[in-house]
Amino acid sequence: MQLYLYDDVGFKYERKNLYLKELALAYENNDKEKISSLKKNKEDHPYIKELRKYEKAKKSFEENLEKEISVEENNKKLKKWKETLEKSKRRKDFYKDYVDLTYDATYIYEKSKIYVNRLPAMIKSYEDNMRKLEEAKNEKTDTQISKQYNEDFNKFKDGMDEDKKLSDDELKRKYKEGNISKKAYKNGIRENKIKRDYSVKAKKFQSPENLNKDLIKKLKHNLTQGVKDEEKILNEELSEVRRRTPIEVYKEKIKNAYFSIIIPGLGQLLNGQKEKAAFNFLGALFFYLVAIPYALGYGNYQGDGVAGLINLAQGGLRVDRSLIFMIEGILAIVLLLISVAIIVISFKDAKNQEQGEIEGIRVNNWHETKSNLSENGFPYFVSLPALFLIIFIVIIPIITAILISFTDMDPNNQAKFHWAGIQNYKMIFTSTGLQGKLFWRILVWTIIWTIGATTLQILLGFILALFTNNDRVKGKRFFRTIFILPWAVPAFITIMFFSIMLARGGYLAEFFSGIAGHNLDIKNSTNLTRMALILIQMWCGNAYIFLLATGVLQSIPEDLYEAAEMDGASYFQSLSKITLPLVFFQTAPIIVGQYTFNFNNYSIIDLFNGGGPFNTSVYGNLAGSSDLLISYIYKLTMDNQYQAVGATITVLVSIALIIIAFLGYRNTQTFKE
Repeated sequence: MQLYLYDDVGFKYERKNLYLKELALAYENNDKEKISSLKKNKEDHPYIKELRKYEKAKKSFEENLEKEISVEENNKKLKKWKETLEKSKRRKDFYKDYVDLTYDATYIYEKSKIYVNRLPAMIKSYEDNMRKLEEAKNEKTDTQISKQYNEDFNKFKDGMDEDKKLSDDELKRKYKEGNISKKAYKNGIRENKIKRDYSVKAKKFQSPENLNKDLIKKLKHNLTQGVKDEEKILNEELSEVRRRTPIEVYKEKIKNAYFSIIIPGLGQLLNGQKEKAAFNFLGALFFYLVAIPYALGYGNYQGDGVAGLINLAQGGLRVDRSLIFMIEGILAIVLLLISVAIIVISFKDAKNQEQGEIEGIRVNNWHETKSNLSENGFPYFVSLPALFLIIFIVIIPIITAILISFTDMDPNNQAKFHWAGIQNYKMIFTSTGLQGKLFWRILVWTIIWTIGATTLQILLGFILALFTNNDRVKGKRFFRTIFILPWAVPAFITIMFFSIMLARGGYLAEFFSGIAGHNLDIKNSTNLTRMALILIQMWCGNAYIFLLATGVLQSIPEDLYEAAEMDGASYFQSLSKITLPLVFFQTAPIIVGQYTFNFNNYSIIDLFNGGGPFNTSVYGNLAGSSDLLISYIYKLTMDNQYQAVGATITVLVSIALIIIAFLGYRNTQTFKE
């Protein structure tokens, strides 16, 4: 127990409860005998006797106050305000005699002062607005006044029409004499019309009927939104009193918060936060009515909850599928984890509120809770839908793929498979079996492809950007249009075009055969196919790098090059010391992303040659000689139903890419900043 109290802002206060002050002092001095004596003789302490007298008087006063104060008023809001005002006047007089005894009396006294100061003006304003609204609704426009206004309005309108006509004629004369252009003439006519329409509309709003309608609208706003604003200000002042008036409790340890572990929201209810408890009870309902039953198998489509994730439908019905049992088991665990998060959040909230109360900070009321949520909770509420989508659309499939890699799901075990431990990973790392051997062979080609294709497309795009950014080059727009075409044309069209042109008998195949002096069967040659794929990707991908580099080059200040030239720097020195560092500083993360993208570039492999040429003596029927790991995984899983091996390779590739991408991003200045 602490000797001093603290408010929500952090200011320190002396204790008014002299019993608790002595007890806290005994704790500070570690006087166990004094502590025991104080606790044993608590009710005999002089302060406690005075406090009990106050509590008895308070109870009697509040009971009588409820019976005596009753205001005859039809309007519910006015009735509530007037009764609160009368009670506050009485409370102010009663509690002022006890403000030195306890902070409880101080808080009620200060709160009553605010009501007494603010409610009279609020009541008067509300009554005045109601009276004026009633008068405005019952007001009938004088016929003579309306007639006179209509006459004045028609004269004003005719006058504005005449002024517009004169202005239009003057503009027409100037246009015919050649003093103004046709565009200026049209703009002038338009401006005259706008001026005339605006003036007539403004005059029309001044009619008695419209003025009365505006008055009614304003008064209704005052009685709705205006009242809400006044109540908000009142509540803010009351909250300020709560924040700077401490509370003294006999509690030494946290107790209520632990009930939230059993039932989320129960700790808030025991702390006196009923509204917040209601929201937390929704989490309790989710935990007990959704998460736990689903984890036990109730409500599953086929699975058996968490148990189904362990047994994978072994010993189940013939129609049961291990994959469904696995997914539903994962979903059950995710629902349990969400429930645990709800329990932790509820417990921490109740604990913080209770700990603050022990230190002297009053528990937040509903108004303060709403204010905190609106100020600090908005980013979390906005992010929650996206978080749930990520959990169910991204995370659960990822976890499923990882778990499948530890099973024996293959052509012989499709409906029902078993847990196989690290057998698949062992097969890959030890290069056992055809799948394991092919992994390393295809991995080498994938790395060559990624480095070769990506580096060439970056180099070509950057060189073309330097070319079109050179001041001595004429027709820059023409060249930029040409260089951007590979990006403007859909990639699959470009790939299919080259696939046809490089096939046996294709124009490009015949052209290269003529240059080589012998027939080139490009799509049936492993080396030629791989070379063609790298060059095609260079052609398809360079336009994006060209656009990117062009934008960066144009943003580099010319002053840098002029200063370098004055210092005697050559073109290549300026290129290496100014251009390249600035370009790569801004584009490094995107360039790293290009390598990652090409590592998993499935479309070009499938569209150009389907992964061929095929050599069954080396690759069997699982892959072709130009297949990348991504297309190899597709053929393993979709064509040959080796889902477990495919998942294993996917996990290994993902881990490697994450590490490589992180290392690449980490070493860039943009990522560091």
